[in-house]
Amino acid sequence: MVVSEPQALAPAEYRRVMGYYPTGVSVVTGMTEGMPVGMVVGTFSAVSLDPPLVSFMPTVTSGTYALLREAGSFCINVLAADQIELCRTMAAPRRDKFDGVRWTASPCGAPRLAGAVAYVECRPEQEVAAGDHWITLCRVHTMETGRDASPLVFCQGGYGEFTRAGRADAALHDYLTWYSDFVM
Repeated sequence: MVVSEPQALAPAEYRRVMGYYPTGVSVVTGMTEGMPVGMVVGTFSAVSLDPPLVSFMPTVTSGTYALLREAGSFCINVLAADQIELCRTMAAPRRDKFDGVRWTASPCGAPRLAGAVAYVECRPEQEVAAGDHWITLCRVHTMETGRDASPLVFCQGGYGEFTRAGRADAALHDYLTWYSDFVM
């Protein structure tokens, strides 16, 4: 069997194909020099149950991450489907992006954004260089759900939401509703 050498991938093609894989949308926050700092990430992931570890992967060139990495702890805020504007605000490369944003300090001191569906408080443990990104591995200290809402999802260049009733469940529900109306 002859194995060919991998061909160089065009960044646009890589992005297009990977765009078919939906990701959740989270904002990683921390406090640096008494100021809140935050950045949107679509690469937040559970890593290990024992010990409890999570990761997120900021770009190497991120100015916000350069500030955020100085924080001793992070709060990963999983955004709700109705928080698209908050996502856009937090994605802007501005130092004043917290102006007008409701938040409280988490037990570790990092900003906890109002209305998020979940909060994961963690401390950085290890940072690994991975191409044009860092893999930031963090140990979880506390976590909890915020409100019962659908999470914000990013896929194929747009935002959407995950619904608990999948297509099959929705079709079954519609059929049962029709059937009960028909029989009665």
